[in-house]
Order: sequence, then structure tokens, then C-alpha cells
Amino acid sequence: MAIIIRLDRILADKKMKLNDLADAIAISNVNLSNLKTGKVKAIRFSTLEAICQELNCQPGDILEYQPDD
Repeated sequence: MAIIIRLDRILADKKMKLNDLADAIAISNVNLSNLKTGKVKAIRFSTLEAICQELNCQPGDILEYQPDD
């Protein structure tokens, strides 16, 4: 996978639990957990916007591109 999800790192930096973020942005814990572990193939911009707003970060803080070898 060329896009790496760094949500766990941002949550740790902000000292926030996944469940607290899920409640704050009105998304299910399961969907947010799947996003965090990279089990999703897409993310809605509205979800990304809500995450960034709640965590006071930029999309680039959450998403990282790593080229395939």
C-alpha cells in the first residue's frame, strides 16, 4: 500500500483515545478503527475534514505517501 495512515500517531500526540475521536466526529468506532489500521480503500473528504478539525492537524499529518518498491 502506497498511502500510510498515521492516525494512531496523531492520536498519541494529542493524548486522545480512538473512541473519544469517534464520538466527537460522529463516526462509528469500527469505521474509525478500520481507517486507523489501514483496512479501508477510501476516505471521504468530509470525514478527513472532521478528523483534522477535531485533532487540529492537517491531512498530511494523517496521510503519508510511500512509493512501492
